[in-house]
Amino acid sequence: MNGLFVNKLYFLVVVSLGLLAASTASAGIVDFEDLQPATPYEGPGGGYYWNGADGTGGFTSGGVRFSNAYNTTYGNWEGWSYSNTTDTQTAGNTNQYSAFAGSNHSDRGTNYGVYFEPWSLVPTVTLQPGTNVLGAWITNTTYAALSMLNGDQFAKKFGGDSGNDEDWFLLTITGEDSLGTHRSVDFWLADYRFSDNTRDYIVDTWTWVDLTPLGDARELTFQLSSSDTNEWGMNTPAGFALDDLEVATVPEPATCVLLGTGGLLVGAILVRRRR
Repeated sequence: MNGLFVNKLYFLVVVSLGLLAASTASAGIVDFEDLQPATPYEGPGGGYYWNGADGTGGFTSGGVRFSNAYNTTYGNWEGWSYSNTTDTQTAGNTNQYSAFAGSNHSDRGTNYGVYFEPWSLVPTVTLQPGTNVLGAWITNTTYAALSMLNGDQFAKKFGGDSGNDEDWFLLTITGEDSLGTHRSVDFWLADYRFSDNTRDYIVDTWTWVDLTPLGDARELTFQLSSSDTNEWGMNTPAGFALDDLEVATVPEPATCVLLGTGGLLVGAILVRRRR
């Protein structure tokens, strides 16, 4: 076989495979900027939030579904909301929608998601078929962070008066795939278990949480736990904030076959050239 022809064919195959792989292995970011929170926040910094008072039971952003439940009798919500409030100073449940980081994660806009542990439902994040979750940026809410820092009428100050109490606040994210297999990732929202108290921390910035161990999970659920509990359950305010959830598109089986065939062709050409 003519060497020039082989080189040209090899080049075309490699370029074609690269373009094909690039077109089928794409990633997307769920940043909540396709949503419009409309309820005004009256505290410092202003801003707006959505908490499910419209009774829709959730919302979709970037093709990902976030579940919500709203109680019209008591005017409270659980599951997922979204917000662009920025209040890092006001303690208590009047400030439920602010991230303790002070803003959203990226410079693409102002919105982010807020989670509150449920009483009546299992809140979920449902991914589109053909996508895998890669990770997300997570931080504490102002409500939870100030409660842990200073204590309040329901919850203790983390570390106690001495600073030696080994308190902690843990988020567990569980993924369930189409076969019902469950995998989990833990993220410590606060950790005071260190023998050196200077290492104790409460998360106050957006922090990347790698969710690739969840594999091809179709649905994500979230559970918060704390060292501060009583017979009624957890005392620490049960919330966190999430932004820029990253998902990857999984190539279709036919595409994988085509890529494999292309690889075999390149291999055959290389073997032919060595002969």
